[in-house]
Amino acid sequence: MTQTVLESVQQFRLPDVGEGLEEATIVSWRVGVGDRVTHNQVLVEIETAKSLVELPSPFDGVVTELLAAEGETVKVGTPIISVGPEAAPPASQPEPTPSVLVGYGPAGDGGRRRRRRRPTASPAHPGLDGRVRAKPPVRKLARDLGVDLATVPATGPHGTITREDVERAAAPAPVEAPALVGAPEPDVTRIPASGVRKATAAAMVKSAFTAPHVTEFLTVDVTRSVKLVEELRAAPAYAGSKVTMLLLAARALIAAAKEFPDVNASWDDTAGEIVRHERVNLGIAAATPRGLVVPSVKDAGSLTLPQLAAAITELVQTAREGRAAPRDLTGGTITLTNIGVFGVDAGTPILNPGEAAILCLGQVRRTPWEHKGRIALRWTTQLALSFDHRLVDGELGSRVLARVGAILERPKWELMQL
Repeated sequence: MTQTVLESVQQFRLPDVGEGLEEATIVSWRVGVGDRVTHNQVLVEIETAKSLVELPSPFDGVVTELLAAEGETVKVGTPIISVGPEAAPPASQPEPTPSVLVGYGPAGDGGRRRRRRRPTASPAHPGLDGRVRAKPPVRKLARDLGVDLATVPATGPHGTITREDVERAAAPAPVEAPALVGAPEPDVTRIPASGVRKATAAAMVKSAFTAPHVTEFLTVDVTRSVKLVEELRAAPAYAGSKVTMLLLAARALIAAAKEFPDVNASWDDTAGEIVRHERVNLGIAAATPRGLVVPSVKDAGSLTLPQLAAAITELVQTAREGRAAPRDLTGGTITLTNIGVFGVDAGTPILNPGEAAILCLGQVRRTPWEHKGRIALRWTTQLALSFDHRLVDGELGSRVLARVGAILERPKWELMQL
């Protein structure tokens, strides 16, 4: 019967839930050993380098074993759970190692075998009279130092305790130096890097040391854009969408990418080719509790402004909640990041791997500015465009950045031309 159960147990292997993902971290099990599961019932929640994903059961049965612990990172294809038609019998407990049996006891103990006890090692070596062997001066020294000779290991001839043995026993124990590896560190909390943060770290290092980055800056008067944002927030077409300067910057970047398609490209190192993308898949960098993710609006250039606002709002919200699908987190062609929401004026963003450019939007704030021949307080922001100098030269990068700035300076007029 046991053999039949074991033969019918099925193992569910960790699938590749994204595009070429190699590993994932077990976040939480939704079932336990002995639970009955049905087809498509959620078994476990995992964290990939892209998002949180719930894995459904591919078969019916009873959970016989969880093969991966919560918090453990496992490779794709590794068995993570076993399911059988009935609960697997509990693993047999290993029998305790028996002591050595030396024979039967006297009749009074009921014939039970007596177990041999291991002799307790004595540090001292008593003589035939049961006394510890030590010369009178050594005994006096032991009394003066408060040392019990019965506890002193003897190194002298025939098990005699020497003066050096007593002095060694009386000396304080040496203080061991703290271990450098794994030693507790006061006021320090170590957090294992996994999932999104681990993948982001690897991607940023690869991008920074693979693509030659260049960053250009442009300060723009966005007073008209600030006014337009207020008007759009009151429009019925934008109900339910989050309308901010990010929306207008996204629209401006899409327009620039369509006008200068060479910036909407990537470098194929293997083929030694520039891959120009016909569609603008706009990535939006989103800060989440799990780390930075970049979901992308697919074919963003085909959307109207209200549609773009709704798409960005939904995409960022699902990403922050950890519900973004792997498809949403891959396939971007150009990225927009907004550090202005943190009160920061400018930055030098690192390219999203595989993309030629990323636009950084700084804080929008009141600044003394020349307007119609006079100095006035105007709403301004600083734009920063980082690009891969292998396929975007200084001229192209400058034209793209200037085009984005021009749209944000006169948004109504420019958006009418799109």
